[in-house]
Amino acid sequence: MNFIALILHLANFVAPALVVGLLLWGAPRLKPGARRGRWGAWRELLVQWAVGVAVLLAGLVIFGRDSVMVTYAALVLFQGSLAWWARRA
Repeated sequence: MNFIALILHLANFVAPALVVGLLLWGAPRLKPGARRGRWGAWRELLVQWAVGVAVLLAGLVIFGRDSVMVTYAALVLFQGSLAWWARRA
């Protein structure tokens, strides 16, 4: 595997965490009069992404392979819970 293939594999591994994090980060900002979160906008996005990657890594370690649906369900559960906690201020 060359360096480009490695980078693409890593990007595809963390992409679900980034997409779910972006959706949970951006959706409340579309609502007029939405409350501010506990953190700044970029820090909230970074924490969402980091928690998502940690969940994906845990799924990889537990199940021994990537792309298990239980891992994606846990991803949504953990990132959704974090978004709720960060926004309820």
